[in-house]
Amino acid sequence: MADKKATVHIDGQDPIELPIYEGTAGQDVIDVRTLGAHGYFTYDPGFMSTGSCDSSITYIDGGKGVLLHRGYPIDQLAEQSNYVELCYLLLNGELPSEAELEEFSKSITLSTMVHEKVAAFFQGFRVDAHPMAMLCGVVGAMSSFYHQDLDISDPAQRKRSATRLVAKLPTIAAMAYKYTIGQPFVYPRNDLSYAENFLHMMFSVPSEDYQVNPVLAKAMDRIFMLHADHEQNASTSTVRIAGSSGANPYACIAAGIASLWGPAHGGANEACLNMLQEIGSVDRIDEYIAKAKDKNDPFRLMGFGHRVYKNFDPRATVMRDTCHEVLKELNIEDPLLDVAMRLEQIALEDPYFVEKKLYPNVDFYSGIILKAIGIPTSMFTVIFAMSRTVGWISHWDEMLSQPGHKISRPRQLYKGATKRDYVAQDKR
Repeated sequence: MADKKATVHIDGQDPIELPIYEGTAGQDVIDVRTLGAHGYFTYDPGFMSTGSCDSSITYIDGGKGVLLHRGYPIDQLAEQSNYVELCYLLLNGELPSEAELEEFSKSITLSTMVHEKVAAFFQGFRVDAHPMAMLCGVVGAMSSFYHQDLDISDPAQRKRSATRLVAKLPTIAAMAYKYTIGQPFVYPRNDLSYAENFLHMMFSVPSEDYQVNPVLAKAMDRIFMLHADHEQNASTSTVRIAGSSGANPYACIAAGIASLWGPAHGGANEACLNMLQEIGSVDRIDEYIAKAKDKNDPFRLMGFGHRVYKNFDPRATVMRDTCHEVLKELNIEDPLLDVAMRLEQIALEDPYFVEKKLYPNVDFYSGIILKAIGIPTSMFTVIFAMSRTVGWISHWDEMLSQPGHKISRPRQLYKGATKRDYVAQDKR
């Protein structure tokens, strides 16, 4: 029951009362579902002031720099947990016991292999195809292999689909990379952790042993964790909308991948690396800082500030420490990494950036880490998609488990021509 009500007054009509609902945290919401019966709809391009669902998975307070997964702060999870345990938490709502985590980890490990026919799919792509195009196509095609688990009304089948997607995305992502560089696919190994397995499939070759660096594996795991879910963003909303029609989970995740591919969403860390390449060297930084401060200059520093976080990005604090650990471990001499570290220093000290709260965000640091590890920029968004799959599938499962969910059907403000009669071609 709503504790409060909002009253809408429209000229010539009786007042319309709308219930106001309170969540456990965040802003209250006005329920506008009955407005249609009075001949009106709300108008909110981009849905910036519209709640499309109720959810218990992730909470963000951008003003205070808060990100909670099932109530747990992201910094605590990143410091004390790991990606597989976070997957369990997002999917099930609670942290697992030791036995539950062991069983869940085993189910993920034993599901990392993909059907051999999947390898044949890649042969249909050009070798210079973008890895995101391959990922989108192959994930969408996964539904053709699992006919026995496509009844989305069955919670057990949804759970198996979720496990399968979380387990197989690293394998498919690594296959996309190997295909683009002409190397043979590398099979997953059951003796490696989730992050170790991904690095092994990315960088090992059949002709020699590959030892996974534990510092890099830890950094990779944190990148997965810090991108696992971020509330009702564009790609998550896309997955929910696709799922509301009853589409199978693989089609829904493929839709999420397609949405994430957009440069305004998942391409931020790649854009950050492109910016560093444009700057080129440390001695050009002052020139570009001046351009960034000039309101009339179109240049913008990428990787600083965040659309949601108006204070600081809580994920960036953890990622900053990880970034410095990786650079120290690898001791790489790279002009672009030098540019990045100098930009970070300026952003944290320069009054212009401090006053405007343009702090380095998670994309800034994750892009640097991935470059240092040796992952090409074309794979950055693929890794983002791989990490976010557990968030997408958690929201999909939550939506289907809620009674009375409906197919999404946004309304519009029509601005086109009104009814007009067809004119024969010879009379136009």
